This record gives sequence, structure tokens and C-alpha cells, in this order.
Amino acid sequence: MGQDGKVASATLEIAAPADRIFELIADPAEQPSWDGNDNLAEAATGQRVRGVGDVFLTTISQGGVRENHVVEFEEGRLIAWRPSEQGSPPPGHLWRWELTPVDDAHTRVTHTYDWTQLTDENRMVRARATGEDALMSSLRGLADAAERA
Repeated sequence: MGQDGKVASATLEIAAPADRIFELIADPAEQPSWDGNDNLAEAATGQRVRGVGDVFLTTISQGGVRENHVVEFEEGRLIAWRPSEQGSPPPGHLWRWELTPVDDAHTRVTHTYDWTQLTDENRMVRARATGEDALMSSLRGLADAAERA
């Protein structure tokens, strides 16, 4: 953990090409199938992220809907978003995925949760609990989905 414990990160080498892995991340409808923390219930099809400024909606396990504001994007390599409740500004946490091809069939994927800008006290307990293990759980789910494809 970096930045006073407010940045958690995990990295895993996945036996799949970067473009296949990136599709699983950049298409929100795919995310619930590999989410390792049972946080995502569903996301509608047709929301494939194409760039910074895109917003996609996901339904979380507790039933609420999140708007996810894309703040970093490089096709096939990088995507990051800030979630918020519908109609509210993002409270300040960020999810980032960075893909680095190792070769044509392997990709190093780094998943980061950054809550250095989080201001909502109600979210702090959950933010503190989101560490490397939780991130690795999603990376393993992503690896299983990408390697099966």
C-alpha cells in the first residue's frame, strides 16, 4: 500500500493477449462475470468504453446503481474510472487497470484501488478493507475468464 495506505495494487501475469483481456474490462457487461469481490450484479450491454469522459452504469450486489466516470484511457493498455451514486459527483476513489504485453500470448495486468482523494467518511471502512487480496481476487477471476476465451 502506498500514499499513507490509500493506494492498493496487485499484479498478475495472465496467459492471454492484452486485447482479449482489455475487452473483458472495457465492456462493463463482462465485468460481473469475473469480479472477484462479488460487488457487481450486472451491467447492461452496449456500454463499451471508448475514451476518457465516457460514463457506464453498473448495478452493485446491494442493488444500487453506480455511474462510473472514465478518467484515464488508452485502448488495449489502460482504463480507470471513478464510481459515484447516480446523479452525484464521484466521492474520490478510483479503480485502474494497466495492461503490459509480455509477448503475444501473455499480459502483465496491474489492478489498483486509489482512495487518496476519498472524502466520504461513510466509505472509509470499506476503502480500508480493499487491499491487495481483494484486487488479486479480481485479477484471478479476470485471468480465468481471459484464459477460457
